[in-house]
Amino acid sequence: MAFFIKTTFLGLLFGTVGTTIGGIIGAFTKNISNRSLSFILEFAAGLMTAIVCFDLIPEAINISNITSVFAGIFMGVCTMIFCEILIKLKSNNAKTTKENSLLKTGIIIGIGLALHNFPEGLAISSGFEISYKIGVSLALTIAIHDIPEGISMAIPMKSGGMRTSKVVIYTFASGITTGLGALIGAIMGDISKEIIGINLAFAAGAMLYIISGELLPQSNKIHDGKIAYIGNILGFAAGIIATKI
Repeated sequence: MAFFIKTTFLGLLFGTVGTTIGGIIGAFTKNISNRSLSFILEFAAGLMTAIVCFDLIPEAINISNITSVFAGIFMGVCTMIFCEILIKLKSNNAKTTKENSLLKTGIIIGIGLALHNFPEGLAISSGFEISYKIGVSLALTIAIHDIPEGISMAIPMKSGGMRTSKVVIYTFASGITTGLGALIGAIMGDISKEIIGINLAFAAGAMLYIISGELLPQSNKIHDGKIAYIGNILGFAAGIIATKI
């Protein structure tokens, strides 16, 4: 019982700390120009691309098989499409403005991050199964790379007109699934690598849809210039560094 409580608590703590810090930074960033906002969205796209390419998919293939990985990616993409349809139906009566569009992007990113954080919780639990040191190291790494993800979620929400307090609460909430993943991993003990692999691929599919369906189109709509492309490249580089920490 003590192991379950400790693993869940640490998964929840480290899972929410990074996204919340990022949320606070994003929520208190004021007067963002279209140029800067486009740069941030492209940076987030580059960051997520690197995480998908150099972390989620390689790890999923390593512990599972290519068929399961493709199935997981497909399910992740379909889930995000379904979530986007629900959000569009809910906001059907609202006028399509820049603010509404950005708010929708922020919400979609939040859902994607919540899905992405669940397998991270499973990974933390697996680390604690091996040793306390490995579990804590893994949890710290996840918390650090969650900071820019929290920023990428918070800034579109804030620019879309959401109150600062709600932005911080939602970014915090997106990290709760890390604790849930850690709890399930602890309960299941030596969890099937096949299941972890599918979960990682699922998160990769969700993030791929966010990149191609939300971040890049939204960035191009707001501002079309070289600063956006530089943001994408820098985000990609930052993502490589984050996956190698």
